[in-house]
Amino acid sequence: MGKQETAYDYHRYKKLLAEAVDESKRLELIELLIHEKARDKLEAQRTSDRVAMTAQTVARVLGTSRHRDSF
Repeated sequence: MGKQETAYDYHRYKKLLAEAVDESKRLELIELLIHEKARDKLEAQRTSDRVAMTAQTVARVLGTSRHRDSF
């Protein structure tokens, strides 16, 4: 089971499960699933952080713009 950097792929996981005929293959599959889920959560957190930072920047720029317009 290589280090594939793909999103959740039902058919791929089904194939890997069918190939997991011994203890070491099953453990590799479990490790892969854990790794990919952790990677997905990290990417979601990064996306959330980027959105929050963008919103703060926009709010700061708009706030500064409004502040200048009031003078």
